[in-house]
This record gives sequence, structure tokens and C-alpha cells, in this order.
Amino acid sequence: MAKLSKKLKVASAKVERHTQYDPKTALQLAKDTSITKFDATVEIAFNLNIDPKKADQQIRGAIVLPSGTGKSQKILVLTNTKTKEATDAKADFVGGEELITKIQKENWFDFDVIIATPEMMAKLGAIGKVLGPKGLMPNPKTGTVTMDVAKAIEDVKKGKVEYRADKEGNIHSILGKTSFTIEQLQANFNALLEVIQKSKPQTVKGEYMLNVTISTTMGPGIKVLAPGMKGSFTESKK
Repeated sequence: MAKLSKKLKVASAKVERHTQYDPKTALQLAKDTSITKFDATVEIAFNLNIDPKKADQQIRGAIVLPSGTGKSQKILVLTNTKTKEATDAKADFVGGEELITKIQKENWFDFDVIIATPEMMAKLGAIGKVLGPKGLMPNPKTGTVTMDVAKAIEDVKKGKVEYRADKEGNIHSILGKTSFTIEQLQANFNALLEVIQKSKPQTVKGEYMLNVTISTTMGPGIKVLAPGMKGSFTESKK
């Protein structure tokens, strides 16, 4: 087992390992236990009672976080039909087959998101095995395969994040930065929680949301007892 750094030991001591905190307290703890010198990312992990091997229990989508993500992303638009729209919307890179070739031959990945118009998808299939593991393959479910590239670019710039259950039934996402206010982080938490809850497959029996954990880059994990979970607290409206 790796040794904990002195800073992480001090931060971890502030968190009761077996306690599930209400979201507001957990988010404050995340800010208080951040140990990096830079503006760390606040992350969230949902452990769900699903079987992603079953087609009707696969969860995937995207959401524009109300407070944004606190980070800028470089956008690549692959299109033969919407070049002007993509350029006008200030995509970082715009092109067609030549950029697919560049990715394939030069291992070029100077971007964070790919948006593609439908006619490009057959050509993208050639590098699907490269893009897939990096989470870069465009998909209609996440709004990254579309003819409305201007809207897609706008959503990414506003703070769009994708979510997808892995083979263990976990969904990982970001909530923002430690420099965000609690109110900003909680708005993002509530929005993401709502979309995950609404994604519950009808075939799931028993409790759906098993564990929710919030953490920061290199910081300790903080368990959350979120609304909708078994035994969940009800947030005061005072």
C-alpha cells in the first residue's frame, strides 16, 4: 500500500471514513481538504446497482452544468458540410478527412472534445479503437454527432460534461473547481444527481444508488448521503 503524504494524512483526518455527509457539508469538506497548490478539480463518483452488460441498463449522456466546469476545453469539429458554422462558433480546430489522417498517422490529440457531423462518422470508424478508450468518440447520445455544430460548441464552452457507466456500474464526473463557491458546486451536484436519478433503468430492482463519493485532485474521498438514497437526509428549507 502506498504511503500517505503528510498533507494527505492531515486532510484525511478531517474526514470520518464511515460517515455519509449531506451534500453541502461534503462539498465544504472537499474544499477544506484540497492539498494541491493549484485550483484542484472537484470530482464525483456514483456507484450504481446496474448491470451495464445488459443493453437496457447502460447509462450514458451529457449535461451542461449550471455553474460550468471551471476549465476550458479545446474543441475539434470534423465536418465537410458545416465548416463555416464551426469556424464562426470559434471551434479550436475545424476540418475533415485530413484531420482524421493526422490523428491516425501523427498520434495528434491536441484537443479535448470532438464534435462531428453525421457524414463524418463512417470515416471516423477507422480510428474508433483509438478514440474510444480516450473517451473521444463522438456519439449522438451526448450531442457530439449533430448538424447543429454551433449549439454543440456553445454547450461545451458553457460547461457540458459527459457521463457514462463503466463495466462496474460506476459513473465518474466533475463538479467544478475548489475555487467555486459552495452554491456553485451544489448547483452542479444537484443537476448531475437529478439526471443520474432520472436515468434509472426500469429493470433495476432494489436500491439504485449504492454509494456517492466526492473528492478533489489528490484529496481524500468523502461519502455523501444524497437525496433519493436509502435513509437519505432531507435538506432543510429554512
